[in-house]
Amino acid sequence: MLPETFHDFFVAAAGVAGALVGLLFVAVSVTQERLAKEGEGQLHRVRASAALTSFSNALAVSLFVLIPGIGIAGPAISVAIGGLFFVAASVLSLIRLRRQHGSRPREALFLAGQTVAFIVQLIAGISALNAGVDVGATRAVAIIVVVSFIIGIARAWELIGGPEIGLFHELNLLRRHDPDSSE
Repeated sequence: MLPETFHDFFVAAAGVAGALVGLLFVAVSVTQERLAKEGEGQLHRVRASAALTSFSNALAVSLFVLIPGIGIAGPAISVAIGGLFFVAASVLSLIRLRRQHGSRPREALFLAGQTVAFIVQLIAGISALNAGVDVGATRAVAIIVVVSFIIGIARAWELIGGPEIGLFHELNLLRRHDPDSSE
């Protein structure tokens, strides 16, 4: 069963996830030309799929737990397993891309983050399955729903070619343009 204190959170999360999935479809339609290309296009397809998987995770878990009598365990476990299958397929895709076009450490980092999120969700689901009403497990799944939004938004931002202004990115640019550097 779902602890009553989480009901409003999952109602809001379901609404947010639905809106983000709709916006993702708009972003995919705008970037469809990039998605169709071979090579780099596969990288964009992985990004689009990662965003959709993250948003779908949040949407599915949030909607299923709102159905009376379902609880958090089943949705958390089943959606986490589906997410782990997605990550495995994406890793295989990146391995294939790496052979053709070189290394993709940033993509691997995002997939590692998604893997951790799905594993935490799976463990929380199993904990809830064993405990019945488990506030801690429900809280963990709720946190993963929020993390799923963050991952999905970041992947969608990359998909549309949004500018990258992060600490490590800027430090790397400074290092590359430093006349005293050894490069």
